[in-house]
Amino acid sequence: MTRRVELAILGAGTAGLTALKEARRYTDNVVLINAGPYGTTCARVGCMPSKALLEVAHAYGRRDWLTACGMQGGDSLAMDLPAAMQHVRSLRDGFAAGPAGAAEALGERSLQGRPRFLSPTTLEVNDERIEAEAVIIATGTRPNLPDAWRRLGDRVVTSDEVFELETPGRRVGVVGLGPIGLELGQAFAQLGCEVHGFTRGAHLAGLSDPSLNPLLLDALRRQMHITTEADVTLHDGETGVLMQAGDREVEVDWVLASLGRRPNVEGLGLENLGVALDNQGLPAFDPATLRVGELPVFIAGDVDGLRPLMHEAADAGRIAAHHALHPEADCLARRTPLGVVFTQPGVGHAGLTHAELPDRGVVTGHADFARQGRAITAGRNTGRIVVHASEEDGRLLGAEMVAPDAEHLLHLLAWSIQQSMTLEQLLAMPFYHPTVEEGLRSALQSARRALGRRSPRPDLPLCREPAV
Repeated sequence: MTRRVELAILGAGTAGLTALKEARRYTDNVVLINAGPYGTTCARVGCMPSKALLEVAHAYGRRDWLTACGMQGGDSLAMDLPAAMQHVRSLRDGFAAGPAGAAEALGERSLQGRPRFLSPTTLEVNDERIEAEAVIIATGTRPNLPDAWRRLGDRVVTSDEVFELETPGRRVGVVGLGPIGLELGQAFAQLGCEVHGFTRGAHLAGLSDPSLNPLLLDALRRQMHITTEADVTLHDGETGVLMQAGDREVEVDWVLASLGRRPNVEGLGLENLGVALDNQGLPAFDPATLRVGELPVFIAGDVDGLRPLMHEAADAGRIAAHHALHPEADCLARRTPLGVVFTQPGVGHAGLTHAELPDRGVVTGHADFARQGRAITAGRNTGRIVVHASEEDGRLLGAEMVAPDAEHLLHLLAWSIQQSMTLEQLLAMPFYHPTVEEGLRSALQSARRALGRRSPRPDLPLCREPAV
């Protein structure tokens, strides 16, 4: 039995479902093939359940500050951790239901099974042959977990399993302090657990600016134990898991392994595409169009390894579907890079990071939050913003920060970078008092001073002639 379609989409995650939505603007002759659970990684095991846990944790973690401000009875508060985990699962199930329903509504155009390429335009799934004019590979990723750690069973979990824990032990180990490990590590620490975090590198949360990492370390070490530049081994302990790193040794009830993710490409038959594959089993592809060479095959979402974030996966799905159905279309540009880590203080970047800056032609400005008025009133006066601008024209290029309300500040910066705004244009914008955005204004003023240019007028917009 052979089915002929214009487009076959492999995977029903964010990229695949968004590709489906984009494709159906032009044709209904599309098939969606999914081998795993329906629904996005974000909704099932990623950003949404983690934020549900973080909201509870951040609120409970404020009790000491509230007591210092005059709240009575804070010492009697107690966290019911099993109830908190059930609350997270309840919200998670609601978030995951929507995407799954969208896939199931396709009826016979939604196939549950593991596809395999027989050629670049021929797939086989469940003994059915699919002849497709174009194919999008959006099969996602899964967490890395060393084989040696698997023998410890359910005492070692990844982000795929952590939200299924009904009664998590209070002694927690975290290996890997990128965004996922750091968010969940701080969450369990704020919920009253004893958390021991280890990371192989010196920097946390993907930060590259050397002035920011110490601030983040200092803030987090008030809540959890952190060991950097550590190679960790796990062993059976007397009552749990023994974690060893150099001369450091600690026993915990369970370990969260946050060691990055790998693409789900095993068994897809990518060797039958007739192109070379890299050490992860992926073919080379154009990062702009997401097309594999001259083949009618596209790679989108986390599986492509470019920007493993939910909003980026959605954009990749749109790009792949658009080019798959319109091979001669103009290239679609990606949005300004934006990354946020939802710790307290928040962490992230917009545009170019410190590590990505050119060697010359850049000026830098910064502002600290230790004495920032609004941050002081909220007891969140920790952090620093660093912004970078072009020395030639003052155009904003990028920013990194550890700061209160970083998620909102970074959006403002990403929008400004995408609009090619200059420091002068940004400083002519309104800044309300008292807000944390005033800290952003201080960083922009610092960058302008580094330019060595004096503004010819006050930081106010020019009057405009009335329209004729």
